[in-house]
Amino acid sequence: MKIPKPIVFDWDKGNTDKNLHKHNVSNRETEEIFNDEFLKIFGDIRHSYKEQRFVAYGATNLNRKLTIVFTVRKQKIRIISARDQNKKERIIYEESI
Repeated sequence: MKIPKPIVFDWDKGNTDKNLHKHNVSNRETEEIFNDEFLKIFGDIRHSYKEQRFVAYGATNLNRKLTIVFTVRKQKIRIISARDQNKKERIIYEESI
């Protein structure tokens, strides 16, 4: 999966603070992982019913390891969820470094 360039985010107005309240991940932190040189992106086959979804493992500027679920609409990245990586995800991410 190639990330559209330039990277533009499309935030759902009704969802802008969901990840902050649920997982303590700000929108800014979420966006930072897309600049991570070790970013890993996989297709999210289990949840790609209506549109193609992706899962990304990456690190923020302060090295916080995050898992992001997103889709691409009209060449814009639309974040579905963002949270800290679990142990298995962190191992997969760190193997790429």
